[in-house]
Amino acid sequence: MAMHLWWLYVTAVFLIAGTPGPNMLHVMVQSIHHGPRRAVFSMAGLMSAVLLCLVASALGLGALLQASPRLYGALRFAGAAYLIWLGIKAWRAPVSGAAKAEGFPRSRPGGLYVAGLGTGLSNPKLIVFAAALFPQFLDPTRPFWLQLAILVATFVVIEGGWYAAYALGGRSLARWLAPPRRQRLFNRATGSLFIGFGGLLLAARA
Repeated sequence: MAMHLWWLYVTAVFLIAGTPGPNMLHVMVQSIHHGPRRAVFSMAGLMSAVLLCLVASALGLGALLQASPRLYGALRFAGAAYLIWLGIKAWRAPVSGAAKAEGFPRSRPGGLYVAGLGTGLSNPKLIVFAAALFPQFLDPTRPFWLQLAILVATFVVIEGGWYAAYALGGRSLARWLAPPRRQRLFNRATGSLFIGFGGLLLAARA
């Protein structure tokens, strides 16, 4: 892979990964509710989902999903249902006297990880996205797996950097959310966003 192509890839991934979406929203919400340190378990779940999708795409699942509308449709509906469920859960989340990690029910690390993994896997479009993106930057005259490893590693580093940025942003936002009224407003806003993401996933074409 030529260096100028890699830089183009870095720019594209940086802009795409930083766009607010279910993953970044999940990191921010978990950081507010449990603190940045415990949100690391959520980030690990999300990153595991990203890696699984990227590897699956590399192994040809992207082509399979594009060739099998029914399979893609089933995954799309399952992912949309999960996001909508997260939205309902966020909307109905209880509020406390202070928006600190101590003020919210503490989830176990395993639960945070599984929730992050489920959120990350709820959108099968990442597989198709990788299948469409990677070929643009792969040089057929050079070793395939080495180039793929570079692309995946670059994606993971940039994605992880954005997770950290959203988590720290959530920590600052937690101070503003001290009044229960603001917490309730935030819960309903984030719940609406998750439900909206789920609705958009249902509306999107396979």
